[in-house]
Order: sequence, then structure tokens, then C-alpha cells
Amino acid sequence: MTALNEETAYDRVRVAQWQAGQARMPGLSRRGLLRLTAAGGLALAAAGTAAGPAMAAGPIVKPLPPELFDVHGSNAETRWEAMSGQGYLTPVDRFFVRDHTSTPVLDAAGWRLKLFGSGLRGGPVEFTYRDLRALPSETLTAFIECAGNGRSFFTSQQGQTVSGTAWKLGAVGVARWRGVRLATVLARAGLSRHAVDVLPEGLDADYVTGGVNLGKVRRPLPVAKALEDVLLAYEMNGQPLPPDHGFPVRLVVPSWAGIASIKWLGRIEVSATPLVSPWNTQYYRLLGPDYPAEGTLVTEQVVKSAFELPWGATLTAGRHVLRGRSWSGHGRIRRVEVSTDGVTWQPAKPISPALDRGWLRWEFPWRPREAGEYTLRARATDITGVRQPDVAPYNTQGYLFGAVVRHPVTVGAA
Repeated sequence: MTALNEETAYDRVRVAQWQAGQARMPGLSRRGLLRLTAAGGLALAAAGTAAGPAMAAGPIVKPLPPELFDVHGSNAETRWEAMSGQGYLTPVDRFFVRDHTSTPVLDAAGWRLKLFGSGLRGGPVEFTYRDLRALPSETLTAFIECAGNGRSFFTSQQGQTVSGTAWKLGAVGVARWRGVRLATVLARAGLSRHAVDVLPEGLDADYVTGGVNLGKVRRPLPVAKALEDVLLAYEMNGQPLPPDHGFPVRLVVPSWAGIASIKWLGRIEVSATPLVSPWNTQYYRLLGPDYPAEGTLVTEQVVKSAFELPWGATLTAGRHVLRGRSWSGHGRIRRVEVSTDGVTWQPAKPISPALDRGWLRWEFPWRPREAGEYTLRARATDITGVRQPDVAPYNTQGYLFGAVVRHPVTVGAA
């Protein structure tokens, strides 16, 4: 079969969604459709049902232009300057991607969600894509953020060695998700009052590291959280989920680390006893000298702030309006302050609502007194009173960096 480039692979998936009757085709031209047909792309898209998921041309399906993303292997980090002027929601074309393996290309018509386990009153239950879309829907605006977002600053700001992808602050995005509450699906499946954990599992390839196959990406979730606000999402910003973001259905677990929001959802075990996986025992635990030997489980995200500027930006002399966004897993942002001299702090002006599961957009007027190098700082305080610290608590895997980030800029001469 003819090899397909990234653009063609993206078009191919849109065709698969269109064939299933779940997507409009604004992103696919007539020329693109003809190119797909000639390359056998339609057949490959359809093959995602009978023969398992088809694989994209690369780890990530959508285009990754360098002005929008920094690419880290199978992951793509949003460049914060790409969010300038974009409104409240993160556009899909610049929403970060965190994959453990590669994006699978799935067909909604053949997709099934299976629920099973000792936490159900009866036997296994299956839902089709059509079944889910027939259930009462709910829309939720929420951020999803990798637990390792900001990891690189443990090293660059705090001089500490950590493992994992060296994200700056671009492994986060806010979207408007539409789907069915997990509580609704659990009730339909016969949730038992004895259930304590659910274990969502993805349909992407098994994760193999160091020669060891850890199986499908999966992570236990307490029933209490599952019933609170978790969504089985099938739309993102008003369109069917794109492949890289979980098509046909993904979990959205508001305020928690992104690993909980399993993409390409295929199975959910519901158990009357606690469940484990490598993603809550080997990974996504806070380990280090200040934690218990077994570590502390990563759940809620911490407070963060970011400027909508390139890293190491060069600014012209004169007046500027600095803009940025702040968010927290503990609740909405109450206040944001900015420092341009490392000593004094001034309040930033909110320019959007502060949503509990989203972020606050803000701006700050600044006229540098002279040319030279400056370090910008932004710190937020959330509704619970938690304010970003100067130093983040160290852990060996570099999770939950929430300290104030020192953002370098250079101001040119007048």
C-alpha cells in the first residue's frame, strides 16, 4: 500500500469518521478525497473495524507544524505563543498530544465499550457508539494536563535530576467536551453498592518498556470520583473527537492528572476490591526523600501559570500588554500577580471568567524602562488559597511542578 504522509493520514481518519456518519468534512478537500481513494486510504480506514485498529503513518496523526508544537517523540507540546489571540478554548489543531505508544485509527461503527467485574450486579455489559450517543448528554469545559507538565523546570530552575519527557508548560489544554456521564453508564450497567474502583483501559497498542510488556494503558479510578464529574466524551469543541485525542470515546476526568483521562476507551473493569496497574504503582506516584517509601498517588493537578510568549522572546522597546493563563486542579483561580523585576508583584487583570475546571485568562501592561534581559514571573492563587510557591517539592519522576516559572525575555533598544 502506498505510504501516506501526515496530512493524508489525518484526512484518512476524517473519512473514517464520515463513513460512520459522525463527522462533517470541512477539513477534507475533494482533491484529498480522491488522493485517499487512489492510495487505498478508504480501505485502510475501514480496516480499523474487522482487523483491529489501523495505524497512522507516524505516532501522531495530525500535522505538527513547528510554529505550533515542540515534538518529543510520540508527544507534542503546545507552544504558548500559539495560544495568543485564540480565545478561551484551545483549538484542536494546537491541543497537546501525550501518547504512550501511537495513535490508533478506529472506526466508530465497530467500536464497543465493555463493562465487567465484581462491582456490577450482573454480567458484562456492552455499549455501541450509537448507544452512548442515545443517552442523555452533558457538556463540560475542562482542562486536561499531563502530570509531567513543567517537568523540565525541576532541572533548569531547581538543579534537580528527574526522569521523563522534558515538558515546559505546554502539556495542557482546555476544551469543551460533550458526552455521557460515567455515572450514567455505570448505572445502566448495574453498578453495585459494593463497588470501590473502576479501571478504564485504552485501545492503543500495548506499552512496552525495557523489554517488558505492561499491557494496555489503564489506571484505576475510585468510584467516588467516577460518579462525581467524569465524562465519557465523544466530542471536542463541537466536533467528533479527533484521533489523537481519543476518537471514538475517551474519558475526561476533570482536575486530575491527564493519565486518568484514558483515550480510545475500550473496557472498564468495575471492582468490589481495590485495583492496580503499572500506572498507579510503577508510574504516577510521587517518589523521593520527602515521600513514603511506596510514594504518594498523583491525583489532582497543582496551580500553574504561563505567559503567551515564546520562550526567550525578543520584544521591541515601548509599551506591551503581557497575556497569559492560570489554572488549578483545586478549583478556579482567584488572583494572578505578575513580576517583571523579581521583587515587586502587581495584580494582573482578568479577561475571562474563572472556571472551576478551566483556566483564567489575564493581561498585564508593561513598559520596560530600558533595553536588556528581563525575567517575567506570574503566580496564581486558587479559590482554596493555594498560591504558587517559589520552589516545587522534588520528586524523582518530575510530576506536578507548580512553582513560579521564570520566563526569560529580551527587550531591544528604542
